[in-house]
Amino acid sequence: MELIKRLARDEEAGTAVEYGLITAVIAIALIVALVAFRDEISSMFNRAGSKIRSTT
Repeated sequence: MELIKRLARDEEAGTAVEYGLITAVIAIALIVALVAFRDEISSMFNRAGSKIRSTT
Protein backbone atom coordinates (compact mmCIF):
# COMPACT_ATOMS: atom_id res chain seq x y z
CA MET A 1 0.00 0.00 0.00
CA GLU A 2 2.88 2.35 0.75
CA LEU A 3 4.27 1.77 -2.74
CA ILE A 4 1.00 2.88 -4.33
CA LYS A 5 0.90 6.04 -2.19
CA ARG A 6 4.50 6.83 -3.10
CA LEU A 7 3.81 6.34 -6.82
CA ALA A 8 0.71 8.55 -6.60
CA ARG A 9 2.82 11.38 -5.14
CA ASP A 10 5.63 10.93 -7.67
CA GLU A 11 5.42 13.73 -10.23
CA GLU A 12 7.97 12.16 -12.60
CA ALA A 13 5.50 9.41 -13.45
CA GLY A 14 3.07 12.05 -14.76
CA THR A 15 5.81 13.56 -16.90
CA ALA A 16 6.64 10.15 -18.35
CA VAL A 17 2.98 9.64 -19.24
CA GLU A 18 2.85 13.05 -20.92
CA TYR A 19 5.94 12.26 -22.99
CA GLY A 20 4.41 8.93 -23.93
CA LEU A 21 1.22 10.62 -25.12
CA ILE A 22 3.17 13.19 -27.13
CA THR A 23 5.18 10.39 -28.74
CA ALA A 24 1.99 8.48 -29.57
CA VAL A 25 0.40 11.55 -31.20
CA ILE A 26 3.51 12.17 -33.29
CA ALA A 27 3.63 8.52 -34.36
CA ILE A 28 -0.03 8.57 -35.38
CA ALA A 29 0.48 11.79 -37.34
CA LEU A 30 3.46 10.26 -39.19
CA ILE A 31 1.48 7.13 -40.04
CA VAL A 32 -1.44 9.18 -41.34
CA ALA A 33 0.91 11.32 -43.43
CA LEU A 34 2.67 8.28 -44.89
CA VAL A 35 -0.64 6.65 -45.79
CA ALA A 36 -1.97 9.87 -47.33
CA PHE A 37 1.14 10.43 -49.46
CA ARG A 38 2.10 6.81 -50.18
CA ASP A 39 1.60 7.13 -53.95
CA GLU A 40 3.70 10.29 -54.15
CA ILE A 41 6.43 8.77 -51.98
CA SER A 42 6.46 5.58 -54.03
CA SER A 43 6.74 7.45 -57.32
CA MET A 44 9.50 9.65 -55.89
CA PHE A 45 11.59 6.60 -54.98
CA ASN A 46 10.82 4.98 -58.34
CA ARG A 47 12.03 8.10 -60.19
CA ALA A 48 15.18 8.23 -58.07
CA GLY A 49 15.84 4.55 -58.72
CA SER A 50 15.34 5.02 -62.45
CA LYS A 51 17.78 7.93 -62.54
CA ILE A 52 20.37 5.93 -60.62
CA ARG A 53 19.97 2.94 -62.95
CA SER A 54 20.23 5.15 -66.04
CA THR A 55 23.51 6.74 -64.91
CA THR A 56 25.26 3.45 -64.17
